[in-house]
Amino acid sequence: MRSLALKLVALLSWIYRIIPQKLRHNLVFGLFMLESRVGDPAQSLCRLYYLRDDLDRLLSERAMAYEGGEHPKHRLMQYHDFFVENIPPKSRVIDVGCGYGAVARTIAQRVAGCHVTGVEMDEERYNQALEADNPDNLDFHYGDALETLPKGAVDIVVLSNVLEHIEFRVKFLRRMQECLAPKLILIRVPHFERDWHVPMRKELGIIYFNDRTHFIEHQKDEFIAEVTAAGLEIKSLQTVWGEIWAICEEKVLRPGMKDIA
Repeated sequence: MRSLALKLVALLSWIYRIIPQKLRHNLVFGLFMLESRVGDPAQSLCRLYYLRDDLDRLLSERAMAYEGGEHPKHRLMQYHDFFVENIPPKSRVIDVGCGYGAVARTIAQRVAGCHVTGVEMDEERYNQALEADNPDNLDFHYGDALETLPKGAVDIVVLSNVLEHIEFRVKFLRRMQECLAPKLILIRVPHFERDWHVPMRKELGIIYFNDRTHFIEHQKDEFIAEVTAAGLEIKSLQTVWGEIWAICEEKVLRPGMKDIA
């Protein structure tokens, strides 16, 4: 069905492109303006935000086509550097929720002597990761990280835009520590306070996440509270590109201290 729809879009686009570009722009903008004037401001804002979500999906799809199949955010935001620069040589690394393996591949290629395992539960993305041009020090594991993990301790756990997809995040972080005993957990999540549209959407009572499979998009205090409750200590935290990037390690209790998390 999706294939048929794409073929229909391709056919219609040949007809549509006959219309001069400026006229197309004015036509589309005119339709948006008409939509914005139906109902009261709150109602029209809700509809415009839903249209914006669809436009964002189209932008991502076209951006990936422009980049040759990989999202240009990897190159433009350079967030791979955050992970690479915080992983010592010869580390054993697990990238949980690795998607099609872009971050895992970068780590495997750029951190000397390391071994990287990507864990992914989406079968299509897992197969994409397997089919890519992967170095010998990178492998992939299919399954839900809450239920199955590769055996043995690791040095580093990478959670790149993963935590926000987990409903019970404190339990998840504790499980990572119990099963993998990492020296560091490197976390990247969307930041709630990235622009005014996020609290505006929340006020309107519509979904304000940048992905509808998210359970949360953290305010800074919420992130710190959850990580602390999971028994982790934040060594470093920065907000950049509308995201929170944090380096966390297991909290070490000094004699006489009690864990009240």
